Amino acid sequence: MAACLLALAGCNRKQESAPAGPRVDYTQVAVPSFSADSAYTYVAAQVAFGPRTPGSKGWEQCGRWIAQRMEQWCDTVVLQPFNATLWDGTPAQGRNIIASLNPELPRRVLLAAHWDSRLWADHDSDASKHRAPVPGANDGASGVALLMEMARAMSRMRPSVGVDFVFFDLEDQGLPEWADRYEDNTWCLGSQHWARTPHVPYYTAVYGVLFDMVGTREPRFTKEEVSRRFAPGITDKLWSAAAALGHDNVFVGQHTDPILDDHLYINQIAGIPTVDIVQNSPRGSFFPHWHTTTDDLEAVSAETLRIVATVTLKTLYGDYPAK
Repeated sequence: MAACLLALAGCNRKQESAPAGPRVDYTQVAVPSFSADSAYTYVAAQVAFGPRTPGSKGWEQCGRWIAQRMEQWCDTVVLQPFNATLWDGTPAQGRNIIASLNPELPRRVLLAAHWDSRLWADHDSDASKHRAPVPGANDGASGVALLMEMARAMSRMRPSVGVDFVFFDLEDQGLPEWADRYEDNTWCLGSQHWARTPHVPYYTAVYGVLFDMVGTREPRFTKEEVSRRFAPGITDKLWSAAAALGHDNVFVGQHTDPILDDHLYINQIAGIPTVDIVQNSPRGSFFPHWHTTTDDLEAVSAETLRIVATVTLKTLYGDYPAK
């Protein structure tokens, strides 16, 4: 994800999610059991593969592992390979992974994260490491782990809606700080490709939720502008559920500037109202280890994963109870 805050020129189209319906008591919504410990082990497994950078051994092995695990819990798994060009003209092959529950149901919800890790630790305090790869424990692996454990849990207590878990590739390979220029579209290459050519022709969903950097030890998620503009309904639902569950100190009600992330292209190109649950530190960076070589397992908290998953599951099952 880019550190810069994009201008929303051309983003005047306002999307809305499903109608609000009756008021939900989120404390009483029945949800499947989410294991934070299991989710944490999925973070550790990804980091153990090494950097998940384009074309690397870790990228190849981790992608295969994600697909194989999702096949255990979901009805279908689709691999979507694509060709891309990085900011410096380097050709790269990407691979989006899409796993689905209840594929026969026309009404769907999209849950997404990126599974690649960044090639360059360009925010490391040690300048000699600026061209070293990032472990990506929180920035990448935490969102993937959340999707995986939610898929396992939801497979045992299926909601009355179809759910698509989308793992985007090549999200985090945008222009490094030392490139001396900036271009928005060098980021989020997998979501750009998927939004233009989804895994199912004419695919749509009632709403989407993107998870990025959702394992930090000091969690703070705000209502950023892209989410508020394109997906106000699902944004408000999630934050309302969090407040009802006593997590309003984590899902804070502050309105913050727009962020360039996968949800922008899902909203703009695919037209699916999608909210970004993304760490937003008041100290100016996303979290202290962002795009550094210290984004390792020490940067991740199982408790934060539990909070984010619980809020999401309560919201989703509040809309679509188990069948």
